[in-house]
Parts: sequence; structure tokens; C-alpha cells
Amino acid sequence: MASTNTQRVPLRERRPSVGAPLVDIQGGVAPAGVSRPKHKRTLTGFGPGEIKNVEASIPEPQRKAWLEHQTSGFKDKDGFETEVVRHVETTLARSMYNCDEQAAYSACSLAFRDRLILEWNRTQQRQTFADSKRVYYLSLEFLMGRALDNAMLNIGQKDVAKAGLAELGFRIEDVIEQEHDAALGNGGLGRLAACFLDSLASLNYPAWGYGLRYRYGIFKQEIIDGYQVEVPDYWLDFNPWEFPRHDVTVDIQFYGHVTKRTDDNGKTIATWDGGEIVKAVAYDVPIPGYATPSTNNLRLWSSKAASGEFDFQKFNSGDYENSVADQQRAETISAVLYPNDNLDRGKELRLKQQYFWVAASLYDIVRRFKKSKRAWKEFPEQVAIQLNDTHPTLAVVELQRILVDLEGLDWDEAWGIVTNTFGYTNHTVLPEALEKWSVPLFQHLLPRHLQLIYDINLFFLQTVERKFPKDRDMLGRVSIIEEAQPKMVRMAHLAIVGSHKVNGVAELHSDLIKTTIFKDFVEVFGPDKFTNVTNGITPRRWLHQANPRLSELISSKTGSQNFLKDLTELAKIEHYKDDPDFRKEWAEIKYANKVRLAKYIKKTTGVDVNPSALFDVQVKRIHEYKRQQMNIFGVIHRYLTLKSLSPEERKKFQPKVFIFGGKAAPGYWMAKQIIHLINAVGAVVNNDKEIGDLLKVIFLEDYNVSKAEMIIPASDLSEHISTAGTEASGTSNMKFVLNGGLIIGTCDGANIEITREIGEQNIFLFGNLAEDVEDIRHNHTYGSHTVDPDLVKVFEAIEKGTFGEPNDFMGMISAVRDHGDFYLVSDDFHSYIETQELVDKAYRDQEGWITKSIESVARMGFFSSDRCINEYAEGIWNIEPLPIKDQ
Repeated sequence: MASTNTQRVPLRERRPSVGAPLVDIQGGVAPAGVSRPKHKRTLTGFGPGEIKNVEASIPEPQRKAWLEHQTSGFKDKDGFETEVVRHVETTLARSMYNCDEQAAYSACSLAFRDRLILEWNRTQQRQTFADSKRVYYLSLEFLMGRALDNAMLNIGQKDVAKAGLAELGFRIEDVIEQEHDAALGNGGLGRLAACFLDSLASLNYPAWGYGLRYRYGIFKQEIIDGYQVEVPDYWLDFNPWEFPRHDVTVDIQFYGHVTKRTDDNGKTIATWDGGEIVKAVAYDVPIPGYATPSTNNLRLWSSKAASGEFDFQKFNSGDYENSVADQQRAETISAVLYPNDNLDRGKELRLKQQYFWVAASLYDIVRRFKKSKRAWKEFPEQVAIQLNDTHPTLAVVELQRILVDLEGLDWDEAWGIVTNTFGYTNHTVLPEALEKWSVPLFQHLLPRHLQLIYDINLFFLQTVERKFPKDRDMLGRVSIIEEAQPKMVRMAHLAIVGSHKVNGVAELHSDLIKTTIFKDFVEVFGPDKFTNVTNGITPRRWLHQANPRLSELISSKTGSQNFLKDLTELAKIEHYKDDPDFRKEWAEIKYANKVRLAKYIKKTTGVDVNPSALFDVQVKRIHEYKRQQMNIFGVIHRYLTLKSLSPEERKKFQPKVFIFGGKAAPGYWMAKQIIHLINAVGAVVNNDKEIGDLLKVIFLEDYNVSKAEMIIPASDLSEHISTAGTEASGTSNMKFVLNGGLIIGTCDGANIEITREIGEQNIFLFGNLAEDVEDIRHNHTYGSHTVDPDLVKVFEAIEKGTFGEPNDFMGMISAVRDHGDFYLVSDDFHSYIETQELVDKAYRDQEGWITKSIESVARMGFFSSDRCINEYAEGIWNIEPLPIKDQ
């Protein structure tokens, strides 16, 4: 249940004597001081009709005074310095004598935030006045990265800030380094959502993001004795980029019971009563567009106890611990991203988290729509909601509950509105990754929603039965309820049934979901409901911000920075691929980026790496299907080969630095074992004097967006080696290529489309194809399964204790040797090793490598998130950009 209760001070109604507007104008209770009508601000603003009336009601002298003193934000270096010094001295209560880099960051951020918020206000007013359709992007993750550098670049004032900070005694690089990454995500799902928010603002689409404000993020990763250790990520110690909206609160209900009654018209009315109430409090984050005044909003919800933070009665009776128990219990909902769900209480917390977020967001969206005074049938014409994976699927049920239970619409009318409002983006073809929640958990936590899910499922299965009367098995396959012990709610099925469009995120992935996991739904709904939107990345962050020297070189050849808004303009640089000066500078930029990363590796790990070596990088979430285990097995194979050679023969080998990074889910034992093996191998290899610079193995702890911005521009080769048919798309592959790195990868996800764009000669592909994977797995189980001979030697070295206690790593070996090798590590290993040898050979030809690098970047124009957003807008959301008029 979502409602707001605000205590109102008694007010005397008063209307102005002339031109009374439609809104209520209220004055104070006491006669003194009531000299003019006052207008009341309601939550986050007025409806389009109200705002015009309110503006007309403000007397001309007051409007003139307000406009005269309106702030405009800094426009030049002097103005910037004035703002920074003002914030240091007044906001931070410091002076030039004790202003350190952290204080300089805080003041600089506040100066830019002030500018952003002015545009943010104008954008929201512009969108309200236009009263056009808005898109709401629901994602459990928004991996935003650092905000200051992004704000500087998007506003176009980084040079001003650099010069201003220098005059005040600071290097801009040191100031930017002070910022903590916003810990609102973990992997590609959250980074994609962040790229999409950037593109929506840059393209002037009216859009809001909705997520959760995690107090401790997913976790901060520390590597201790080679093991991953999770500690809280205290990223909110100082966050100038968010605005608490304590006036925007929503009461969210859990548990309780449902009673049904029949009204005078014979209609069944359901009422959800009792249970627990938790308060959702809104925090807003401005999202600036690039080279446009448009500044959209990301609204994050934080959980608070509805009863208040402190129970005085319990405290006074000596029950000190329980006096804050309600608040502590409520705050756990938004404390951590993806709480460990190995325990039943963890599962309940995850489901609670998802409902809390979507219920608060739906309340906000519906409230905003109701201000327009439109009929409910117009809801899908004003509102598009995109579900980023299955996490927000409960929004489908919640909107149906609002329309049927609270607004009194008939079931069919309400369901028509729901299905025309939602779109669903699927991000996985792994059946085990599709969310399911047990029916008993639903019954306990969300009893009314379980009833609605059963009703939705009943009506859906009735239509399926009418369409396929002779195929009873299909009913079980497409049912939202899985008949297991206990029964389970299949969230992906609910998302498909409740949406008007379902999209995959790469061509292969979209084909696979239509032919495998969602095959039956294609028969039920027809192929038109399913579409593809290949993922993309924002070039503003992943080229202009992460690799400024390369961005500058490209703009010098394309004639402008227009390629940052139209990435296809990169094609122009291919004309310079044979230009000696261009090639020389291209190589120098890559080397400088490698030197920077080498310094960071030395500082954080103590290991010296040679920037002239080939940097081979695999940084992403640790998971068996992404096959970091195959990479480290390949490293061990390389080490064993080097050890078997004479010193003279070793000189012919290409020096290589293998760089890993990524987090394992706290409850994912195998992924943690992979991290341990990588660190154990590094401990041996990096201290082997015989091998020296020929081979180094580095694991960079706590991988995040800002580390990616340093690692990606420094890569020569990146590894995207998932088992064919398991990676939906991948976006890090696009980031690496856009920065001039080449790829070694399988025919999986977006690797296929990257190959098509950049050419087969510029990518190193290996391994089995997606269409063969199931047959190979079947053969492993029912036929013969022989482990690759080279991999056997790797396993023997591990079992011999070369890299520490063998039992620490037996799970990985056993998964391949004894348990069917589900991810085809052995089947692809020989092909992988051979392809790595081709990489070494190609890298020795540095001139040829530079040509491949330039051609690859020049042909990456397709992989912009701007192109993605335009495809979503046209094919799924049916929204238009809002033109910016001169202000």
C-alpha cells in the first residue's frame, strides 16, 4: 500500500481578489502578516495546468524581485573560483589555510552541482509544461561511477575548472581522485543503466530513472591472503550529488492479510490490511546531458521506519536495544545490493527490497500522472516503464493492484493499461539466472500480490488453452506458477505476460531467447512481441572521459567533437591509418596509458610490470560462465611452458601481463575459489626470478567504474571468453575496442556484431559455437568426456601443490573433470591456447597491430548507447525528444 500522510498546520483559506486561479491559495492563521496570497508546493511539483495558474498568481513586484536575484551559476574561471572559495569558507567552514584536496573536491563538486541543479529545475519545468510522454527506467543497479569529471565534461567546463583549481593551488587530477564511486551497482546491468541515463539526457528525452539508495553498496572488496573479503562500502560519507526529498515519502506495506467483500453492485472488493509499514524516502540525483541543458533525474529510495527512529517508551523502560529495533529492521531493506540469499531470511530480504523499490516508484509515477487529470485509458500514452531484467517485475502486479484495488477499474481495463505500459529487457539465457520466488514466501510477505499473480496466470492460461487446446503440456511450460516443491513464481514469465514488448540485448541473445527459454511464448504471442536492441555504451564517459588524449587526437582528425554525439563519425579516422604521425601519436597514447596503469599496479600490489609487455585484461563480474577459470588455467599452461624452456628459448616468448579484476557474489563459493587461484598463481609467478618480466599475473581489488576508466585505455588485448550462448551481450567488449584494444573472445553476445563491424582480421575468435553447446554437454553426460591433455598438465601442477594447498582449488578441477564440464572449459581450451599464440605473433608485428587498433576504433560507430536509446524510443516506448528552445 502506498500513501502519504502529512500533518498540516491549521490554515485560513484565502483567495486573491482578482483572477482567482484554480489552485488553492492559503494564508496564515494569524491576521498579522497576511499581506498577500501564498501558494503551496505539493511534493515534487505542480501539474502542467496548475503551474501556469500559480505563476499567474504571483504579484508582478515579487516576480520581478525574484528574477532579478536569480542565481545563474559560474560562467568563467573567476566565477568558478569565487564559487569554490565561497563553498570552502561557508559550506565547509574552512579557509585557505586548511583546505586540503578532499575539501577542494567537496567545494568544486558543490560549485558544479549548483550549476547542474539550475538546469535540472528548468528541465523538470520544461517537461511539465510540455506534458509529453515520459519514460521511467526501473533498474536495481545504476553503476554511475564518479560524477564530478562527468559533470565537468558534459557541461563543457573542465578547462575552466582545471585553470581555476590550478590558481587555487590544486591539480584537477588529484581533486577528481578524491571522489568515491557511487556504490549503486555491480556489473554490466548497472553500467548499461547508467549509460542509458546519460544518453536519455543527452538526446533530450523526458526520462526518470528509479533505483535504490544502497547505504553500503554491494560491498567493498579486499584481497587478504589471496581471498576475497567483503567489507561495507562507506560511499555515502560525503555525497554532494544527491538531494534528500524528505517531503516525498511513501508508506510501503508488507505482510498482513487480505479480506474480500462484495459491494452493492456485486463487484468483489479486496482490502489488504495489517502487517508492517516501512517508509520510503526519495533522494534525487541530477543526470546532465552532454552539450545540452537537459538534466534528467535519477530518484533513489531509502528505507526508514514508519514509526520513527526511536521508541522513547522502550528506552525509558530500559529496553535500549529494542528502542531502535524498528529503524534498524527497516534500514536493512536499502542497506546492501543483492543481500546473500543462501539463507531463507536473505531470500525474504531480496523480495522485500524489490517490492519496496517498485511500490514507491509506482506510487510516484501514478501520482504524477493523476495531476494531469487525464482519464486512466491515457496512462500508456503518457507513461512508458522499462523493466531492466526481472528484478522490477513486481511493478506489473503493483500497477494492477493500484488500478483495481485503489482506483476501482475493471480487471480487463486495468490489465490493458498495464500491458501497454511495460516493456521488459531480458539479460540472460541461463535458466538458473531467471528469478523465481517461492509461493509460501509470497503468501507471507505480499499476500494480495500472490492473489493477483494467480488471477493473472489463470486468465493467461485460459487464453493459451483456447489457442492450443490439444497441447496440455504447454500450460505447464508457460505458466507463471511452476509446479514444484514448493511452488515457485517465475518472474520472467510474469514480465513477458505483463509487457507489450520483450527485447534481448544482442542479435544472438535475442535469437536464443526466442528459440530456447521463451520459445513457447513466441508461439503464444507471436514473434512481433519479441525484438532486439543491441547494447551500446556512452562515448562521453568511455572515450572522452576515460581516454582524453585519444579523444583529442580523434577530434583533431574528424574536425570537431561531434563524434561524441554521433559515434559513426569515427569512420573518418580510418583515412589516417597509414599516416606516420597519426600512427606514432596513436601508439604513444596507448603506451602512456599503460605506464599510468603500471604505476597504479606498483602502488597497490607492489608488483613491477613492464609497460612494453602485452597487457591482457579480463575485468568483469567473476562467474563460471565468464570463464575466468579458463583464463587462469591458460596462464598456468603458459607458465609451465616457460619453465620447460631454456633461457635462450624463453627470449622468443612475448612478455605478457595478465590483469584480472571483478567481484564474486558473497555466497558464490566457486567464484571466490577462482579469485583465490588467480592470486595464488600470481604469488608464485610474480616472484619467479627465472621468468622475470616474461609473465606477470595481477588481480586488482575492488574493481569499479573509475578503475575501469584507467584499465580499459591501457589494454592491448581484452578477454571476453564466455561459453558460447551464455553472455547476453557484454558491454566491456565495446569499451575496450573503442579505446584501441583488441579482443580475444568466443562467438557469443555482442562479440559477433563487433566482428561484423570491425572485420574478422581485427578480432581473435575461438571455441565452439552456441548451436553445438547442448550436444557437447549431452555427450559429456551420456557419452565420453576426455579432458584436454594440456589442461590435464595444468591440473597436475595444481594438485602437486605448485600454487599452494591443492584442496583449495579442487572444486574448479572437479567441475571440469568429474561433473560434466558444463561451461566447456576443456572443450575450448586447446582452441584458446592456439589463439593466444596467434595473438603473440600478431603483437610482435607492432605496425600491423596499430593498423588493427585504428581500424577497430574507426568502425565502432554502431555501439553507442545513443543509438540504443533511439531504437527503444521508436520501437518500444513511442516517445519523442523534447526540443530545447532558447531560454
